[in-house]
Amino acid sequence: MTIETVLIAGASGGVGRETVQLLRDREVTVRALTSTAEKKSTLREAGVEEVVVGDLRDGETAVRAVDGVDAVCCTVGSGFPAALVGRELVDGVGVENLARAAAEEGVDRVSLVSSLGVGDSKARAPRLLRLFLFRVLRAKERGEQSLREAAVPHTILRPGGLTDDPATGDVLVGEGGDTVGGTIPRADVARLLVDALWTPAAADRTFEVVARDGLRGDTTGTVELEWASAFERPVGE
Repeated sequence: MTIETVLIAGASGGVGRETVQLLRDREVTVRALTSTAEKKSTLREAGVEEVVVGDLRDGETAVRAVDGVDAVCCTVGSGFPAALVGRELVDGVGVENLARAAAEEGVDRVSLVSSLGVGDSKARAPRLLRLFLFRVLRAKERGEQSLREAAVPHTILRPGGLTDDPATGDVLVGEGGDTVGGTIPRADVARLLVDALWTPAAADRTFEVVARDGLRGDTTGTVELEWASAFERPVGE
């Protein structure tokens, strides 16, 4: 499998920005999808060659975004107040549109950032968080399921609480839902998200991920994978 062009959906967000930096150092063309036209110049300055502006909740935007790409990194997420009230969330219908478009386009690989607390990982998210973000978690579950049902190889990452700390390069990867809990830097999530595209053993699997030094509670169901180029160099080097 040769990956020449990668779409980053949600490129203006925290994990999205880290993903841009990582892919910029690889020999690929980076295309970014952002819902905010004002951020187009910022993405260009960050090294993005192609920018698509649009709302992923619009199916036509998803089709335009994946046209001609080989792989997709999806980091979209709902902020406030949309997380609590308002129209359908991009975490659900947006990912659903993206999965459908990727399958129709014949995209080789999709990596998706979801969250602990979704589906069978419910027990690993704080109860207060589950109550407060119930709408978001439900939408993310819809997005996960749509990707599993699409005819495209994929990897779903369910990170714990996201931090802005530097990448640790030392993460715990669980598989099975109720496996690990805690926190993880966005930079570590971005590394796994990118490396999953080139890691055959990660295809069609869902992983719960936290940093080892951010672990809370016990662990079960942890797995060891040989991630392609995982943690090869510090972010920004």
